[in-house]
Amino acid sequence: MEKLKSTIPATLKRKISESKADDLISTSSSLDEFLNSLPLFHQLIDDLTKRGLCCKNEVAAMESKRKGNECFLKGEYSDALGFYSQALRVAPMDSVDKENNLVAVLYVNRASTFHKMGLHLECLRDCTRALAVNPRYAKAWYRRGNASTSLENYKDGVLDLKMAALMEHSTSGKRQIERELNIVLTKHKVENSLVDWHNDKWGCIHEEMPQVKLQCVSAPKTGRGMTSLDDIPEATLIHREEPYAAIMLKNFRATHCHFCFNELPPDTVPCLLCTIPLYCSENCGLQASGLGLRKFARNETGFDDVPGDLLEHFLAVTSGNLSASSLGFHEHRHECQGAHWPSVLPTDIVLAGRMLMKSMQSIEKSGEESHQLCYHYERLPPEEKLQIHIYSIVMINCLQFFKSSSPQFKRENVSKVVIHISQIKVNSMAIVRIKSIDMPQPLNQSGVPTSSSGLTSTFEQVRVGEAIYSSGSFFNHSCLPNIHAYFLSRKLFIRATENIARGTPLELSYGPQVGQRDCVHRQHFLEDKYSFRCMCHGCSEMNLPDLVLNAFVCSKPNCSGVVLDSSVLEYERGKCHYTHGNRETCSEAKLEQNSDDINKVAGLMLQQNCCLPGQCLSCGTSCDLRSLRATADDAERNIRSLQEEIGAEKLHAGSISTALKSLKVLQSALHAVNKKIAEAEDIVSQAFCLIEELRPALRHSIASVKILEKLYGTNHIVIGNELVKLASLQLSLGDFAASDTINRLTGIYFKYYGRHADDVFPHLKRLTKEASKIHR
Repeated sequence: MEKLKSTIPATLKRKISESKADDLISTSSSLDEFLNSLPLFHQLIDDLTKRGLCCKNEVAAMESKRKGNECFLKGEYSDALGFYSQALRVAPMDSVDKENNLVAVLYVNRASTFHKMGLHLECLRDCTRALAVNPRYAKAWYRRGNASTSLENYKDGVLDLKMAALMEHSTSGKRQIERELNIVLTKHKVENSLVDWHNDKWGCIHEEMPQVKLQCVSAPKTGRGMTSLDDIPEATLIHREEPYAAIMLKNFRATHCHFCFNELPPDTVPCLLCTIPLYCSENCGLQASGLGLRKFARNETGFDDVPGDLLEHFLAVTSGNLSASSLGFHEHRHECQGAHWPSVLPTDIVLAGRMLMKSMQSIEKSGEESHQLCYHYERLPPEEKLQIHIYSIVMINCLQFFKSSSPQFKRENVSKVVIHISQIKVNSMAIVRIKSIDMPQPLNQSGVPTSSSGLTSTFEQVRVGEAIYSSGSFFNHSCLPNIHAYFLSRKLFIRATENIARGTPLELSYGPQVGQRDCVHRQHFLEDKYSFRCMCHGCSEMNLPDLVLNAFVCSKPNCSGVVLDSSVLEYERGKCHYTHGNRETCSEAKLEQNSDDINKVAGLMLQQNCCLPGQCLSCGTSCDLRSLRATADDAERNIRSLQEEIGAEKLHAGSISTALKSLKVLQSALHAVNKKIAEAEDIVSQAFCLIEELRPALRHSIASVKILEKLYGTNHIVIGNELVKLASLQLSLGDFAASDTINRLTGIYFKYYGRHADDVFPHLKRLTKEASKIHR
């Protein structure tokens, strides 16, 4: 891409850098005309659209199958599973292996591996997939019968084995099946368990509809935004929405479903026509591409030989109950041609292609766009405008191979892709998953992990995808949000996190909130990512978290004032000026609420806006800022070294004692509510956990939580996540206080997730169950 940039004439670059949205048709046409005159550009497009790199490959599939068979015979089932899954990913749907469809054979082979590994539900699902391709595959019916029986679903087990006997041609095979059938028939009297073999994780989530009437309004400083026509109680669901377009981030392509973004199960389902995406179920694959396994089923003449008592079961298993998405748009279909451009181009560029294809479909059906997203093309840096133009032309050339389109297709749509990329930059939302993490196992005296149950647990948010939500994009940002966004599968949910009066702007956080990062870093993030300067209450009014988050301690004994460096002080001065110069625009209630705490740490700044870097904002004492920073940096390096050792699960002798000394040094150099102290307390807690000294681990965990409560408030979601660790420690120690901690974090999670709390955090049920044992 850099080579292409270097060939573009300076006059054309200047034209693009100075362009506005109204100029895009002209600038994109000029650049397209120039690039098409370059052999280098045509070579790039040929490389990106060349079929074969991501096409199915029968030779490769057969080789992986052979390796899987070898591992299976040796009892190396985990390796066999990997080879069979790889074979399925590259196997063409029309390939044949010894008179059977190769894909069906591979699904049965993987099913046999699952059965050996005790993964019976996965085994059953793979057998069902094989039967969708080849309904008369006796071995698939037989293996499915084994899986159903292992799951104690004896009714289906009997029917599966009867079907296997009916489809089996050899006499010896029929006898073996009938012997097993007789065994299962003796168990058929047992009550059958119901087995849902469709891997649909979110099919049974709590269904909840928004009960709030929203309206879109416009304000001079923030533009359009959302408010409510009614008062909104805390924890109320106010919005839910499927994405207009979504895409998986590259780092998670091997671990998460490319449609629903959930973690992949062992029985992954590959795309039927290319080797790029993996899905967690046939349903996700069907909705993404519009293609299901039944489309490739063998052309049978009929099923007259299937008796009436088996026909219903036969049709239920081989036909399935899957249907394509009612949205009517299959986001991967135009990418599924065996070319590798969808896997190598940046994800936001591929997402823009999906937006274009869906927009074209919407226009064809209704004659109008199905979204009205804002964008700030004019605010983009000149270099970024040029890059967007180049990528848009590349994308259109790639899409032409799917559309077999005329030159008019290119002329009409390059500028649209430029706009879509600009829209993505300011409207895309990160789809996150909540990942539960168990601390590494405690170490013995040799530094080796043991199998003790004294573990702590915590949660972290993992960004796995990005998506465009047409209505969700209307909600404005605040660093002190009053609503919270989360995701179940692809669907966006937005919930009120406090009582909100009618007409109040509904604002969520686009990035770091007050308490997570100071105002300096928040402003830089929002300007770089979304091209706007935040003027929310958290960024325009003085607040305690921004003052203490990265503050140093005053050298005067017993003074609780903060000492700030120049960058932080500059922003806080601006806030102070804004507050006193524009009183009518400030939140008086919030100012009153925070005034006492602010006065304790920065009273001098409230009285006179002329404080200097290194000067205490409470008593005015001048402190050696350089010395304080150097002292804190040295101590922090030791704490980070301990954190690295924890990650490697190998603590060196003396690491904890060194970290404890460094923690005291941090406390002597940094303000008592500096977030770095909270982080250091947490790291030390993890280290004690690792050597199974849970009492000191608990003390340091409590110390960390107390600091964070002053930064976030007592009922913030961050505190809820920290309380999970605290509760885990208390449970491990048999501490009765665990129940109170769990009740508190349950209340916090209900505030942010409502009835979906258990769906997002299934770990909560485990904690509650363990807590109940303490009181027995």
